[in-house]
Order: sequence, then C-alpha cells, then structure tokens
Amino acid sequence: MWAGFAGYLGFLAAAPRLGRRLVWATILLLVTAFAVAPVLLSHDVYSYVDYARLGVRHGLDPYVHPPLAAPADPAYAEVTWTEATSAYGPLFTLITYPLACLPVGIAVAVLKAVAALSVLGVAAVVSRLAAGRGVNPLRAATFVALNPLVLVHVVGGAHNDGLTMLLATLSVAALLSAREAPGGGALVAAIATKASAAFLAPFALLGAEKRGRFLAGAAGAALLVAAAAWIAFGWDWLGGFGLAGENQSRTSHMSIPITTARLTGLNPEAVRLATAFLFAATVAYLLAWTWRGGDWIRAAAWCAFALLLATSWLLPWYLLWPLPLAAISRDRPLQLLTLALTAYQLGARIPL
Repeated sequence: MWAGFAGYLGFLAAAPRLGRRLVWATILLLVTAFAVAPVLLSHDVYSYVDYARLGVRHGLDPYVHPPLAAPADPAYAEVTWTEATSAYGPLFTLITYPLACLPVGIAVAVLKAVAALSVLGVAAVVSRLAAGRGVNPLRAATFVALNPLVLVHVVGGAHNDGLTMLLATLSVAALLSAREAPGGGALVAAIATKASAAFLAPFALLGAEKRGRFLAGAAGAALLVAAAAWIAFGWDWLGGFGLAGENQSRTSHMSIPITTARLTGLNPEAVRLATAFLFAATVAYLLAWTWRGGDWIRAAAWCAFALLLATSWLLPWYLLWPLPLAAISRDRPLQLLTLALTAYQLGARIPL
C-alpha cells in the first residue's frame, strides 16, 4: 500500500507531462487489474448479493430480514454482517435483484465490473469538468482513479460507493452545463443508491442556476424511486436510511474522533460530541459562504472531507466521497489534506 501510494504521488505530479495516452492507459490497466483480482479485504459485496438472493430466491424483504434468515444460501458463507438488514438505498437493492439469478461467483464478478466501470466513469467525467474549471484534466483523472484506496477498496472490494459517486458526479456535470432537472434526478438516484451522497444536496441546490428545475427533477426522480420501492418493499426500505445513520453509534479503529480519544486519553463520547458539533458548524459556515456566492463545488468538497474527519465510522473506501469534488475544486490545501487522509487510511482494514 505504501509503495502504491508513493507511485501514485509520483504519477500525480508527472501526469500533465506524460500525455493523455499514457495516463489513460495506466488508469485502464490498473483499474482492470483490480477488477479481475479476487475480492480484497472486505466482503461487503457478498452482502449485496445475499440481500438480492433473500428477496428473489427466498421471498424475504432484505430491509426486514438479515442474511441470517437464510443461512443455507451459498452467499451466506462469505457474509460478514450476518445479523444486519440492508442499509443501502432501494435503487441499488432493486438493480441487484437480477444478480440473484446468477451463481454467487458470477454475481460478484458483475459487481466488481460495475465498480470498475463506475470509477472509470467518475474519472472521465472529472476530466471533462476539470478543463472547464482551469484544472489539468489528466491530473484530475489521476487524482481520482489511481488513488490506492480507490483501486484496492472500491474496485478490489466492489463497493457500491463507486456507483454512488458516479451518479453524484453526473449530477454535478449536469448542473455545470445548466441541465438542472437531470442534475436533480441524478442526485436523487445517487442518494437512493447510498445515503452518503446526501451531503451534496444542499450545495447542489444553492449552486443550481434554476433551482425550481433542479427541485422538479429531484422530486420526479424521488417519486419514481419511492413508487418502485413501495411496490417491492412496502415502506420497510425507509429503515435502510435509518440504519445508515445508526453507523454513527458505532466506532471504527481508524476514525479520527476515536483515534484522538485513544491518543489523548479523553472520553470517546465527549470527543465524538465535540467533533459532531464542529462538523455542524463547518457545514453551516460552508452553506452561508456558498449562499454569498462562494464556489459550491469547493464548499461541497470541504463538506465531504469534514464528514470523513467527523465520522466515528470511517472506512477507507469512503475516501471516494470527496475525491471527485476535490479534484476539480481548485483548492490545493484541500487536495493536500485529502492526500494526507489517504496516507492515514492506507493500513485500514488490512488484517494484522
């Protein structure tokens, strides 16, 4: 991981001089390599498959029944969180349902391909947006796609954060090209894939030139998703968003608040409360700054970064949340801090 990070930094510095063909060939090669590798470090992808099989093969609502409800299923043996119901958005759950018709190994391979294509898509969109914002497109694409946490965890682990951030980045692209209604719809689709994308919503609304169209697009998409989710799950799918929020009651060993408490000897609950207050204050400041005419993309990037600093449940693949926005933020301190957080997370989730 450290060798990969050193190579990433070197390639990032040299990207503008290496040329478009070499940079994109390297991105395609490494993303493909991690896509065809075995599942790395996290088995969450097996939970995705198991939730789909619960609904299709066993007739069980994955927002009500955990994988433990069907322990004989072939996917169950690889599931880590056997007693947890789905915390993912209804759109993601529905699009994984066809995978239940496939053998588990093939279903996992499909999800790895989706993660790889999503990362490539994010890099491509960021590269296009970078040129219009005065940022080097090759460096922006490299910043996102060759980050070792993205390669190892998002692609190698087939996490749905890749698809989530592809939809969120497409929303940003739509807003920057004055297509507010599709931008609102894409953002709702991102949130309906994984609730973590919601951090972008208030900044996108403030950044939209025609907010009415943005809200109309978002409302239309929300109605479609809610109707499909209600047909499939009743209202149980709403509990998935609640479960995503409940992660804040958990702690991961490498989260900033918990690490701070461990190193200083302070009460962990007090540190968590203080960081939550600081995060709320930061978001309030960023929203006010955006309202006064500040760059909403830059503000959203800082919000995503602050969220990672404040959360008590920090996982390495979450770094993809701020990466696309930071890449086009035109904010060098933010980019350097994002690289520092990457370095801090390099050893996370690697078994001792």
